[in-house]
Amino acid sequence: MKILLDECVPFRLRHRFSEHEAHTVQWAGLKGLENGDMLRAADAAGYDVLLTVDKGIIYQQNLAGQRVAIIVMRVGTNRIQELLPMADAVLRAMETIKPGEVVTVAAQLPA
Repeated sequence: MKILLDECVPFRLRHRFSEHEAHTVQWAGLKGLENGDMLRAADAAGYDVLLTVDKGIIYQQNLAGQRVAIIVMRVGTNRIQELLPMADAVLRAMETIKPGEVVTVAAQLPA
């Protein structure tokens, strides 16, 4: 699966998805684009999933007719220490996500 990490996601998280092709928006040349333009460019570049912590993106964008899906990680901050424990849940979500779909993965609260 081809994964694009949004600007708000630390680039080091891509290493957690080594069995997939994971790129940052900077690497893909999409840095600085508004969400709609970035999603269209990601779709045209063949990305399957956009990984983000931007909770508002699902209300701002219409994914109808697009192949790229979005996984939103719901977490307190975008610090790598908080995102790394969510990687397994993201990988599970990628197993069933469909083109144009939005899936939210929530951080596990300590017991």
